[in-house]
Amino acid sequence: MTAAAIDAYLDTRVSLFAGRLWPDAAVDALVDADDSALPGHLAQKGLTALAPGSDAVASSLEQRIVAQILDETRVLIRPLAGEARAFLSFWTARFEMSNVKTLLRSKMTGERAATALARLTPMGAFGRLDHEALAHAEDAGELLRRLEAGPYAAIVRHARRAFEQSRDPFALDAALDHGYYEGLVACAQPLEARFGAPFRDLMAALVDRINLVWLLRYRFNYGLPPAQVYYLLVGSRYDLPAARLRELTQLDSLAAVLDALPSPWRARLAGARDIPDVFARMERAGAGQALRVLRGKAPPLARAFAYLILRERDLRAVRAVLRGHRLGLGAPDIRTALQRTPSSPH
Repeated sequence: MTAAAIDAYLDTRVSLFAGRLWPDAAVDALVDADDSALPGHLAQKGLTALAPGSDAVASSLEQRIVAQILDETRVLIRPLAGEARAFLSFWTARFEMSNVKTLLRSKMTGERAATALARLTPMGAFGRLDHEALAHAEDAGELLRRLEAGPYAAIVRHARRAFEQSRDPFALDAALDHGYYEGLVACAQPLEARFGAPFRDLMAALVDRINLVWLLRYRFNYGLPPAQVYYLLVGSRYDLPAARLRELTQLDSLAAVLDALPSPWRARLAGARDIPDVFARMERAGAGQALRVLRGKAPPLARAFAYLILRERDLRAVRAVLRGHRLGLGAPDIRTALQRTPSSPH
């Protein structure tokens, strides 16, 4: 396919997929629905497999959500090649890293391999790891060494060293997360030069939010020293570059960090009560940015990335609503858990 044909395919496919997104009114209707009406609401959005009592009983709700995301990503990347395809494929590797964490925890707790394998999310065409072989590694150290010899070596290398130094599951998870997002930023860099502000703004909203929330959690929930917190943050060229992040890690309270942010951020986070509130506000701002890219005249790859960001946010909201129904929570409690007050019409 020519470049023009690829762009036309991607633009058309994204525009069609955009109709699957959930307006806030549709999420509200799902919150208020009787349990018997849930399958109908989900079927209207093409999500029959997520309904309670669906045929997909062998897989968890989380696994079914990831399967939906992977299937749509597979369709979007079909005509892509090179750096664009590599980026969207790497975006799905977050789910592979979740599987890696599950396998590592199983080794640290002595869980049977078969039990751990049953909890893994099938990656389909995006899978790059032999889960069966990894599940039968002798221990967590051997599992990490096997991973370091595979396709995710760059992500795992620092995680293995962190684990060998401390044997701390938290340090291991944090190092894996850090390695993944460092890899994503590296994949995005050449695309930012090609596709300009719309794509770069999506990456900025994502990476800056991750860095701010991690900084707050590591510093004030876990009490890590500034130098260690800074080491675990993602290298950034966006609104919160390295020098600013280093300064923020030195501050001694949530309020002090928020007061030291750039002015647009201070306005967005004014009155934030706690770290979950900061995360929810930043996520809403990121969703607003993605929606503007999706609805605008952005390059097709930027629109595809914006769609995937919004689609996953919607599916996580659906998951929260369905879990709330299953637990017998009332509508006000489900809405509180969602924290989905819109930042712009959706």
